[in-house]
Amino acid sequence: MERSSVDLLDVLAFVRVVETGAFSRAAERMGMAKSIVSRRVARLEEMLGARLLTRSAQGASPTDVGQAYFERASNILAELEAAEEVVAEAVTQIAGGIRLSAPLSFGVQHLAPALAEFAAEHPRVELDISFEDRPVDLVAGGYDLAIRIGALKDSALIARRIAPVRKVAVASPAYIERRGRPEHPRDLANHDILLYANETWRFRVGKAWEYVRGQPRLRADNGEMLRAAAVAGLGICILPSFIAAPGFENGTLVPLLADFPMEEGALQAVMPSRATTARVRALVDFLVARFGPEPSWDPCWMHRNVVG
Repeated sequence: MERSSVDLLDVLAFVRVVETGAFSRAAERMGMAKSIVSRRVARLEEMLGARLLTRSAQGASPTDVGQAYFERASNILAELEAAEEVVAEAVTQIAGGIRLSAPLSFGVQHLAPALAEFAAEHPRVELDISFEDRPVDLVAGGYDLAIRIGALKDSALIARRIAPVRKVAVASPAYIERRGRPEHPRDLANHDILLYANETWRFRVGKAWEYVRGQPRLRADNGEMLRAAAVAGLGICILPSFIAAPGFENGTLVPLLADFPMEEGALQAVMPSRATTARVRALVDFLVARFGPEPSWDPCWMHRNVVG
């Protein structure tokens, strides 16, 4: 007797529930009612003759056998999507949806026009873009790609460096006139500083790296807010060059401690392994060509002060 085959949409519904941890979030990602997702998962469990999920008021989690089934099923679904991409590439078409997350300031200033240009070049690509400074869970949120600044913490993700991100200490001319210009990182102990969240400041002094502290005047989780505070004369802050550059151009900010470099960061494209499709690779290639290795937002004077 031939065994009945499972419905791929039932399998997809189960995989999305495990990825998101809840039927409601899975339903939102799939664009269907929660009740339909629930029925599809129940039908899959009935057909397999096994309980795949443990349901609770807080959400849903896989059973032991459900976890094993999820790992195999998610890989199969990824392979099916990759197979579709092979066909698309065969006819030289980059098509389909890309859900992307990026930092707010960089996204608005630099990524937005780049994405518009990419979309114009690839009319069959559908972009779903979220600009926010809070790191997102790529898998649970259904993201294909995130643009991040800094070190990659999750080793399960695939990362590709797009461009360097250099940092610089800045203050307003009015603040410097009132409080004086620091000539050495240790001078910052006598200054008001503006911090990005709970960052620590580290400068290269000779052949060593030194941590410095000042008197925190303000903390914020957005670079635009820090730049505004620095322009207003509230203190000294450290900004990525792409946020500081407008202040240098209009004279509202001046660079400090240029002889004491800070660690160079990186703008990175970060992807879950399932998202390495042709359309995502095309977008990442486009961003690398557009921004690196010497991005246009990096003022030329900074290049002379970078330690390789």
